[in-house]
Amino acid sequence: MRKIQPLKYQSGFGNTFSSEALRGALPVGQNSPQRTPKGLYAEVLSGTAFTAPRAENQSTWLYKLRPSAMQPPFKRMDNGLLRSGPFDEEAASPNRLRWNPLPLPQKPADFIAGLATLAGSGDPAAQSGIAVHIYRANRSMTDRVFANADGEMMFVPQQGSLRLATELGALDVAPGQIAVVPRGMKFKLGLPGGPVRGYLCENYAAPFRLPELGPIGAQGLAQKRDFLAPVAAFEDKGGRHELVVKFLGNLWATELGASPLDVVAWHGNYVPYRYDLARFMAINTVSFDHCDPSIFTVLTSPSGQPGVANCDFVIFPPRWMVAEHTFRPPWFHRNVMSELMGLVRGVYDAKAEGFLPGGVSIHNCMSAHGPDAATWDKASHGELNPHKQEDTLAFMWESRYVFRPTSFALATKERQQDYDNVWNGFRKSGSE
Repeated sequence: MRKIQPLKYQSGFGNTFSSEALRGALPVGQNSPQRTPKGLYAEVLSGTAFTAPRAENQSTWLYKLRPSAMQPPFKRMDNGLLRSGPFDEEAASPNRLRWNPLPLPQKPADFIAGLATLAGSGDPAAQSGIAVHIYRANRSMTDRVFANADGEMMFVPQQGSLRLATELGALDVAPGQIAVVPRGMKFKLGLPGGPVRGYLCENYAAPFRLPELGPIGAQGLAQKRDFLAPVAAFEDKGGRHELVVKFLGNLWATELGASPLDVVAWHGNYVPYRYDLARFMAINTVSFDHCDPSIFTVLTSPSGQPGVANCDFVIFPPRWMVAEHTFRPPWFHRNVMSELMGLVRGVYDAKAEGFLPGGVSIHNCMSAHGPDAATWDKASHGELNPHKQEDTLAFMWESRYVFRPTSFALATKERQQDYDNVWNGFRKSGSE
């Protein structure tokens, strides 16, 4: 197998970066001079409205071999198992749901062909809500490129590493890391180490950002410096290329005469990025009781109501459990927020068995859930010595909106029809 060369990155979150693959390709002092260096085409990619507040405004100037506008009309293509809001295939229910990992493709399938939507909320036309997909692939995208006009895309690899070749450069992403590709940015997904599977959140609303830290102060949770953006790299590659765009829930395709990943230089703050979840500084109680899971928030997509997220991305990483005289796993709870969980590796501390790496659970608004009987019994009666949760990584996308499952998700054989049984076996309390 050909050795994959290590990539270079730029550090920071929300920064304005500059990068050029050829020396002297970036204009100096003016974004779009009458004649750009090396005769490149100046093109701006705006991720927010032009008049968005300065702190929220996102855009990047691209200097390209060809203008993006030079393309034939798009034509509809089959959506496969990809679905989008409004999610109205099935009636939403208060039932708890859980799935085993979806199998890897048996036939050749790239990222687009292997997408399957589990659930979602809201509507891309209204720019609110999210969709959650499982991606699976056993073939790299070579002369095929994808862009999503409906929302940004957060990748959470579970099996196999990805190489995301974007307009602004490439990101290598392995299990234990995440990557976000901004809305509208073109990319292709390569498989440097073989077949892949993972989770994908499509965010229709405000872009993910770092949460406010309040009393935590400046040092906790995720740090800006640990987010990595790519450096400029471009393809000067002719021949047939297919550009697939997701637009208002449907897939559209057009044929190009050359690769659209031809950005020679760029500068701006609308960029793809990667984050290593091992760099997250977990903060937990050192006294008693169980903190709300919001203490583990990596990124948040705010809604119009302060503190009530369109989507929070929360992780449960390796960490010390030291609290005394307390119940250490999550207690039984009912939330106004809806929860969709995944497991990258190891065992989740609130479930003894049945929640597998690559699997998914949904606990919607006000649906009662919590530890199973075996976990409750062990946590209630065991000695509370300091203990480190190791070799585990679970995560949650939490939203103010209900997750509505797709017909595929409810019908697939990977759905655990007996999930409710994990809460059987509790005795009547108060009799001891």
